[in-house]
Amino acid sequence: MSETKSPKTPHSENGAARALDLMPYPKYKPSGVEWLGDVPEHWEVRRLKYLVSINDDVLPESTDPDYTIQYVDIGNVDHRRGVYSFESTTFGAAPSRARRIVRHGDTIVSTVRTYLRAIASIRNPASNMIVSTGFAVLRPRSVSFSSGFAYHILNAFGLVEEVVARSVGANYPAISANQIGSIPVATPPLLEQRAIARYLDRETAKIDALIRQKEILVERLEEHRTVLVSRTVTRGLPPDEARKTGFDPHPKLKPSGVEWLGDVPEHWEVKPLGTFGDFFKGSGGTRNDRSTTGVPCIRYGDIYTMYDRHVRTPFGFVLEQVSEGYTQVLYGDVLFAGSGETLDDIGKSVTTLLREHTCCSGDVIVFRPNFGELNPVFSGYALDCAHVSWQKSCMGRGVTVMHIYASGLKHLVIPLPLRQEQEAIGAFLDRETAKIDRATELTRREMELLREYRTRLISDVVTGKVDVRGIAGTNMETAA
Repeated sequence: MSETKSPKTPHSENGAARALDLMPYPKYKPSGVEWLGDVPEHWEVRRLKYLVSINDDVLPESTDPDYTIQYVDIGNVDHRRGVYSFESTTFGAAPSRARRIVRHGDTIVSTVRTYLRAIASIRNPASNMIVSTGFAVLRPRSVSFSSGFAYHILNAFGLVEEVVARSVGANYPAISANQIGSIPVATPPLLEQRAIARYLDRETAKIDALIRQKEILVERLEEHRTVLVSRTVTRGLPPDEARKTGFDPHPKLKPSGVEWLGDVPEHWEVKPLGTFGDFFKGSGGTRNDRSTTGVPCIRYGDIYTMYDRHVRTPFGFVLEQVSEGYTQVLYGDVLFAGSGETLDDIGKSVTTLLREHTCCSGDVIVFRPNFGELNPVFSGYALDCAHVSWQKSCMGRGVTVMHIYASGLKHLVIPLPLRQEQEAIGAFLDRETAKIDRATELTRREMELLREYRTRLISDVVTGKVDVRGIAGTNMETAA
C-alpha cells in the first residue's frame, strides 16, 4: 500500500492527467502486472476470463440457408469507429466463418491480424447481426461487471499491446480466446465502473467529433487542390495571377472540340500527346536490385506511393553497374505506371525533374516530349489532373490487374498554352499546392495528436492513474 500524487506510467507522464488537470487516487497498491503498474487501493486485479464469458453463441449448421444476416468481418471494424459497415447476405451465401452471434453489451476483439486493433462495443445490434469467427465475443458474466467499462478497458493501450504481444505468427498473427481470457485487468466497484464508462463515452465522443471535423477539412483541402490544378491547366491562371505575370486575365475562349473538356483559352492548342513526343517502354531489373545509394531508379510502384506528379527527390536507387540494364530517363520525361489495381489509378504519371543520371524499371511507360514543346513542371500537373486521369481510366484494360499501353496514351488530349505561359502556370501551382500541402500536413498532425491523446486518456482512466469520480456526472457516494 502506498500514497502517491503522481503514479508513473508511460501514458500519463505527459498525457491525460496533465492535460485535463485530473488528480490521482489517494492511495495505490502494486498490481503485480507490468502494463497496469500501481492501481488504486480499492480496485481488484483479476483475469478477464473471470469477468467475461467468451464466444457463448454460434449459429448452428442447421440454420436455414435463406436466413438473411448482417455479416461483420474484421474489415468492417475499427477500434475508433466500432462496427462501421456490414454485408447483408444469406446464411447459405455467407463465408463459413460467419457464425458468432452478438448481443447488446458484448465487445468483439479480433483474434487474427491483431495489429489491426479491430475492437468494437456492440450496442443495440440487429437481431440478425453475425460476426466472423475471427472475433472473440466477450460478454460480462454478471451485472457486477459493466459492459461499458469492459469496452474501454479492452481499448486500453497496454491491454491491446498485450493482445498483440501474445499473438503468434509473423504474417498473420493470431491469439486464442483462452489467451485473451488469461490477461489480467484492474476493476473498480460497479458504480465506479459505470462512472468511468460514462466519462470516457462523453470525452472520447468529443475527441472523435474534433477528429472528424479535421478529417472533413483534409477532404476539402484535397478537393480544393484537385480543382485548382485541373482548372488552371485547362483554363489558365486566375485573373490576378495572370495580370501579375503579364498574361491576359480574361482571355477569350474557344470550343476545344472535346466534349469533356469544354472551352479553352483561344490562343491554346488542344493536341493528342503523341503528336509532340515519343513513347517507349521501360525495362530492366527486379526489386532485389534496390540500393540505398547509386543511380536514382523510378519503379512503377513508386509512382503510386512515393511521388506526387513530379520526381524532385529520388526515393529509390540501384548501383551504377546495375543501372546499365535499366531504361535511362532524362530531365522532363513523363513516366506512366503501366499497371495498377484500379481503373481510377491506372496510368498515374510523374515528370522527372532530376538532372543527374536516372533510370526506370519495367512496367513504366516513358514519354519523351520534343525539345521545347512541354515545360516539365507544367506537364507534371497537366498529365495527372482530373480530366486526363479520367481519359486514362477509359483506356485501362484487365480484370484483377489493370494495364494501360502507349498505343492508348498517345491519344491523351491536353490543352497546351505557349511555353512561357506553361512556365508561369507551373510556378503558380508549385506555390499554391505547397501552401495547401502545408495546411493538410498540419491538420493531419493535429488529428494524430488527438488520437494519441485519446489513447492516453483511456489508458490512464481505466488503469486508475487518474480519478474521474468527481467529474463523471454521477453520484459516487456509495462507491468505495
